Amino acid sequence: MRTRTIGNDEIGRHEVGAVGLGLMTMNQDGEPPRDQLLDTVRAALDAGVTLFDTADAYGHGIDGASGMGQNETLVAGLLDELGVRSQVLLATKGGHVRTEGGGWELDSSPEHLRRAVDDSLARLRVQQIALWQLHRPDPTRDFTETLEVVRDIAESGKIDMVGVSNVDPTQIRIARDVLGSRLVSVQNQFNPRFRSSADEIALCAELGLAFLAWSPLGGLNEAKQLAEQHPAFAEIADERGVSPQQVALAWELAQAPVVIPIPGAKRPQSITDSAAAAAIDLTDEELARLDTA
Repeated sequence: MRTRTIGNDEIGRHEVGAVGLGLMTMNQDGEPPRDQLLDTVRAALDAGVTLFDTADAYGHGIDGASGMGQNETLVAGLLDELGVRSQVLLATKGGHVRTEGGGWELDSSPEHLRRAVDDSLARLRVQQIALWQLHRPDPTRDFTETLEVVRDIAESGKIDMVGVSNVDPTQIRIARDVLGSRLVSVQNQFNPRFRSSADEIALCAELGLAFLAWSPLGGLNEAKQLAEQHPAFAEIADERGVSPQQVALAWELAQAPVVIPIPGAKRPQSITDSAAAAAIDLTDEELARLDTA
């Protein structure tokens, strides 16, 4: 697979597959079976997918439990079972918390962030987190002060690279000022239905930050919805003999050389299909059709 870069000359550059894997939908409640998840990870690596993205708040609570940490524990176990740790850049996030019943809340207090990083280190079974991301700005906290806490944690050696998620251009610039070269990525939603992160992509390209597009296939999973809302993606897919999902990911990759879509997958076929998008070069005419679709 073609690669893209996370990092910089000061903190180090890491080449990863141009398409990553978002792990939020993987769970350990038996649906899908663990063997299927193992096969999905194998298929991802076979296809050149090397950036895996999780978060401490990803998980499915059982009997009213919050589910905090379940996904990190699962992913670490899958990677260890396959013996493929060295092949993966494993990213996680903190600052979101899950409530009993599976709700979402924010907590960027210094105490919580420090504990969250320590808990992620333990669940991922690593000495240092390769890429830790602030999951979402907490409106009850000063953003600069929150980032200063993250910077201090990183300087302690517990985090190598830092990212921010669900942020606007002003917040990206603040993060750059506070974190300096440790800031390497921004993770925002971007897909054919949700395009409002175009300004963030442009700023990431200017600053040399990777843009990790979460939910990159949003709005493309239902054939009827695709035909009605985004016909150009279906038309070009049909013309090329590929899936509409591949066209969507190829379109996102064409937005800027810093974009790395991170689609979710629970089946080997899904991640194999997504990974193939990295080889698609859309023409200027096709991009123009998709930009206005």
